Amino acid sequence: MKRFLFLDRDGVLNRRLPGDYVKSPEELELLPGVLRALALLRPLFDLILVVSNQQGVGKGLMSTEDLERIHRKLRDEIARAGGRIDDILFCPDLAGESGNCRKPAIAMALEARKRYPQIRFDRSWMIGDMPDDMAFARNAGMRAVMIGAESLPPELESYHRGRYPALIDFAIEFSIEVDKNHNTQA
Repeated sequence: MKRFLFLDRDGVLNRRLPGDYVKSPEELELLPGVLRALALLRPLFDLILVVSNQQGVGKGLMSTEDLERIHRKLRDEIARAGGRIDDILFCPDLAGESGNCRKPAIAMALEARKRYPQIRFDRSWMIGDMPDDMAFARNAGMRAVMIGAESLPPELESYHRGRYPALIDFAIEFSIEVDKNHNTQA
């Protein structure tokens, strides 16, 4: 069965900078266990995509080139550890702009499906750490997994399919579940 993984970036893969943005590769600090998690998840998903709101670009705090250098470092570190990120989609729009592409809108999900027509949202997982990530998953018809302890409104708290302290915790449990299901079907 084909599976597709959508990941938020800040707070899931790398340390979130409260009140600021990761504006250079030097500021990118991967969270503990992320490299191992992506190595575990690599064979379990047909595509692994990052979808990230990046209004620091829209605010002029960094350029698209700066963001591309940050993402190149992210992908390189993950690849060296045996994981992979197949693509990174980001929205530079400001939160207050009408018709923006920011999560919870599903513009990035639709762009991902345009790039990769094999994506089926009903076979997709979205892992995030904020309410907008969970709403994005719900709006696109994906399964949602919450990382961290951020509080959610009741309609989103009941929507997600699990809450984990970190991505590695999800990766371990998910890989065990897939292996168990594979062994019972063999």
